[in-house]
Parts: sequence; structure tokens; C-alpha cells
Amino acid sequence: MSNKVKSQVATGGKSALVPKRRFPEFRNTAGWREITLQQLAQPVTDRATAEDEDNVLSLSGEHGLVRQNDYFGKKIAGGSAERYLKIRRDDFVYNDRTTKASRFGTIKRLSHYLDGIVSPIYKCFRFQPRENPVFWDWYFESGSHGLALSGLANEGARAGRFNISVSQFLSTKVWRPDEAEQQKVADCLDSANALIAAQGRKVEALRAHKKGLMQQLFPQEGETQPRFRFPEFEAAKDWEEIPLKKLVGGLDAGVSVKSGDRPAMSREIGVLKTSAVTSGFFDPLENKVVFDESQICRVKEPVQGDTIIISRMNTPALVGASAYVKVGLPNLFLPDRLWAAKKRGVTSMRFLAFLLGADRGRSALSSLAGGSSGSMKNISKKDVLALLLAVPSPPEQQRIADCLTSLDDRIAAETRKLGMLRAHKQGLMQRLFPQVGEVDE
Repeated sequence: MSNKVKSQVATGGKSALVPKRRFPEFRNTAGWREITLQQLAQPVTDRATAEDEDNVLSLSGEHGLVRQNDYFGKKIAGGSAERYLKIRRDDFVYNDRTTKASRFGTIKRLSHYLDGIVSPIYKCFRFQPRENPVFWDWYFESGSHGLALSGLANEGARAGRFNISVSQFLSTKVWRPDEAEQQKVADCLDSANALIAAQGRKVEALRAHKKGLMQQLFPQEGETQPRFRFPEFEAAKDWEEIPLKKLVGGLDAGVSVKSGDRPAMSREIGVLKTSAVTSGFFDPLENKVVFDESQICRVKEPVQGDTIIISRMNTPALVGASAYVKVGLPNLFLPDRLWAAKKRGVTSMRFLAFLLGADRGRSALSSLAGGSSGSMKNISKKDVLALLLAVPSPPEQQRIADCLTSLDDRIAAETRKLGMLRAHKQGLMQRLFPQVGEVDE
């Protein structure tokens, strides 16, 4: 029997629904009631005036509602403020000019500013005072309203349009708990969000610490010693400038082959995409499977451990990007746009990867890029191998590599924790809000 049917029986046939997880104090109360939004909210119709034109808000996927002159330096063109809607804290906004039904769904609450005005392309509505706007913010984010919105958008598509008016939006139905349960759900998810924000700040602080530490551990332009040296190396000689060709055993590229549109599985052959290497990070999942036997026979240069992969041809922003590979992946191969720098002698490849990934090393590699295309640049092997790098003795290389690797491991662990907190929040939303269409047998 579905949650809806169970709740209908408990409430004498009145339409209601129960989420998968409910706080103890609400488990024996009635289910959430199905009700139209227009019984809970109304359109915002307040018009702006000329004095409001410096207070324009814009709907941003990254920031939610943001003040335009803070982020973009814009004002209303032509002084037509009177066409704009005046909104206040806890009002909701969405853009009804969607081009595809599947793209509709960005509904944002004004939470950061007390007031502002929005362009007529946006539709705005306001909940009644008894409703908890934070709860409804989470309700929309959870996707619980997606089915109703998809229906509206699909109807519009059949009619040759995709716009969803505010009256149409408010005609859709939602599942509403009483005010006390609204508050409990909102408080729970706000707490989860606060934990995520705190963990995010921790990760960013560690990344900033690493960047600052690298600036201290590597010599700056025109210097022969770093500003900080470990105690056992304080009396050591200055770092020596050496061309890269004396530090690595060469730069070896793969070949371009025809490939599929998905990553290779464990027993399949794959070729890396150029996006597998960004500044300091190697993502082996960024690869394409190779099916054709004739193409499999052509692949060369497998991904080997204790090497550095360098992007020799890429966009201006990513050309020269490099990343350390700790463990070899024998079923994955390099394309012709990536080089593998291999160990030579006593060079610490981990240290060299940090050196090339530091601001100075990254800038030096990027400065070698040329080419007539504005979208793609390339670096010659000769120029890269001739690149002069200031390096210390092998023991000091290893000491620096161990320090920064330890910090990288800490950052990775805290980043995984951040991912788990985000996944936990998503799971909470799926269980704390009724999922329309699901059936519990």
C-alpha cells in the first residue's frame, strides 16, 4: 500500500502523503496535505520606482539572487525601472523564459538582501505570513515539485511555447505539513547546510594554506633560495637552475585513436581525454573507451606510475597544465595531446610535479605556448625540455614532496568529507519530503 493510500485511510479519505523519514513528534500526526500553491502564496505585483534603479537583482545559478551592481556593474538600461517588480526578503523568483521543459526549475528565495527589484523576465510570488519560506525553499530544491512543473512545461511545449506564468505556477499542487513540522524540517536542513558551509571553508582554508606554503617553499623570481627551508637544509647550498631535460627521461606522447563516448571499464582499453589533466589534478575517469581492434593495436604510451602528465595542446587556460600520477593504469593510454614525463636518476617526480604546478612553474610552461588558433595553443617538446627550473638536492626535493603530499592527502580527506556531507543532505531531502509517484508495498 502506498504512503498516500495509508494516509488517506488514516485521515478518513482526505488526500495526504507521508515522507519516508519523519521526526518522532510527528509520526502519529496526519500526513502532509495536498493543496494548490495559490492557497498559500500570491503573485508579487509591487512596481519599482526610479529611485530603485541601483538596486537591481539578478538570478544567478551560482549565487542565487545577487545585486547586479555588486557583481556586474549594471544599471537599468533606458531608465525603465517602472517595469520592474519590487521584491523583499523571503520572496521567491523564477525565470519563465525557458527554452526546454527540462531546464525549468530554478526557483530562488531572496535571502541575502532585504529588498530589491527584478526584471520583468522574472516571475515572483510571496507566501502568506503563516508559511515558513525556508521550508518552501528546501521543498523546491528537493525536487518534490518537479513533476508538477514538468507537466506545465510539457503542456506549454505542445502549444508551441515554454513560458510558465506565475498564475500557472501557483495553480500547481504541493504537499504541505503543518507549521510546526515545516519549522522542524527547515531547521534540520539549515543545520546540514551550515555543516557543509563550515566544511567548505575548511577545505578552502587548507587549499589557501597549501598555496601560501608553496610560495614559501619554492624560490620566487630572481631568487636562488626559498624563503623557508626545513631546519636540516638551512645551511645547504643555493638551488641550482637546471634544464628540464636533465631532470626527466624524456617527454612521450600517445596517439590519436577513434574512441567511444563513455569511459573504459576495468578490462577495457581507454585513451585519456585532455581534460584528464588540469592544474595539479589527474582524473583517470576522464577517458574514452576504445572498441575497435584496429584502433586498440595503435594505442601506445600507457599511464605509468611516478610520472607527470603534461598537456602539450589545449585551450590557452589549460595548455601546460600538469599532474602527478602515483599509480600506473595499464589499460589507459595517452592521446597525442598529452606527454608523460618519466623519472630520470634521483629526481623526485613528486617534487617536480609540485614545482611545475606552482604559480611560477605553471606560468613558465604557459608562456611557451604558441599557435595561430585563438582557442587552442600548443607547446613544443624542445622548448619544454629546455625550460630552466631551480631545484635543490634530491634529499631536499624529497622532504618538500613529503610535506606537500601530506597536505594534499589532508585536503583530499576533507574534500571527501565535504562530498559525503553533500550526499547526506541530498539523501535527507529525498526522505524528509514526500516523493510523489513513489509506492511503498
